[in-house]
Formats: sequence, C-alpha cells, structure tokens
Amino acid sequence: MPRQLLLATRNDGKVREIRELIGVAKGAEILSAADFPEIPEPFEDGATFMDNARSKALCYAEQSGLLSLADDSGLIVDALGGRPGVMSARYAPTSAERNNKLLVELEGIRDNERTARFVCAMALARPGRIAATAEGVLEGTIERESRGSHGFGYDPVFHVAELGCALAEAPAAIKNTISHRAKALQAMLPLLLRELGITP
Repeated sequence: MPRQLLLATRNDGKVREIRELIGVAKGAEILSAADFPEIPEPFEDGATFMDNARSKALCYAEQSGLLSLADDSGLIVDALGGRPGVMSARYAPTSAERNNKLLVELEGIRDNERTARFVCAMALARPGRIAATAEGVLEGTIERESRGSHGFGYDPVFHVAELGCALAEAPAAIKNTISHRAKALQAMLPLLLRELGITP
C-alpha cells in the first residue's frame, strides 16, 4: 500500500502547485480534500496564517486518519496596514474581484509605497498532533494593473523585482523556485519525507 499524504485544501491551484513541488516524494500517493467530501472544510478564524494552517492540518488528520499537510497563505500590503492578510481569500468573492478591489484601494499610492509580501504558513499533522511547521515569504510590490495568465489568486497584481514581472507572467517552473509556498515547502520537505518514511 502506498504511503499517503492528504493535502488539506480544495483549492485546485494550490493542489497542483504543491503536487509539482512535492515531486521528489516518490512512492507517496498525494490526495486532496476533494477526495474526502464528507469532511467539512474548517472555518479559518485564526489570528495568524500559522493558526489557520495548524487547525486545518489537525482537522483533516483527525477525520481522515492520514498524515495531512495544510497551508494558509495570503498577501500583506504595507500601505493597507497589512490587509488583506489572513482575510486574503475572503477580501472579495472571486479572484478577479479581489485583485480589482486591491488596485482600487491602492489608487494614488506611489510606486515606492506599494510594497507587499506573500506569506505561506505550513503545518503537517498526524491525528492529535502537529508533526512540523514551516513558513515562506516572497517580497514584492503591487502592480497598477493585472498582468499575466499563469498562477492564481493575487499573482496577476504581485510584481517580483528579481523576475521583472508579475508573478502571473512567470511560468510555473520559475514560480515554483521562488514562491512563498515553494520556500515553505522546501523547509518542510525533509520533515515531510521523514514522516512518510521516504529517504530523500
């Protein structure tokens, strides 16, 4: 029987991205929350990204009996006092609306004051306990309009200086080397492989 890892999310973009990043975990069957429709999605009411990641990982681990990996991520914009922050996914109903709302809120803000960062907090859980945590951060600025068609979420409005473009303009192979989720998973991967019993 293959070793199993449950990704505690129904977000197709996150599932695809994490599956690509976890490619080295050969011999592991990677499932997602969509494979367990009977498990209700926990409400994310934590004060921090890590609070939410831990509660999601524990919820899915306890209800599925499987090693579960959860992440909570979002966008922190300095000119907005850190918003949307932990409310990133609930800032507006759809991704397009969230991006448009952000651009409207930042109208009139000078380029050098549009600093922002993506934060990803990741937690790995067995039933009843947190096995490991990790965090990744990607610094950037907010564009003045949406750009690109790759990625998801706030990627079209998030400019990365080292790429010279919005994150949504970068191919997945490039994004997956620098993203906040990639950085968190790189830190998590040795611990994840150990929990799965896989030799790197």
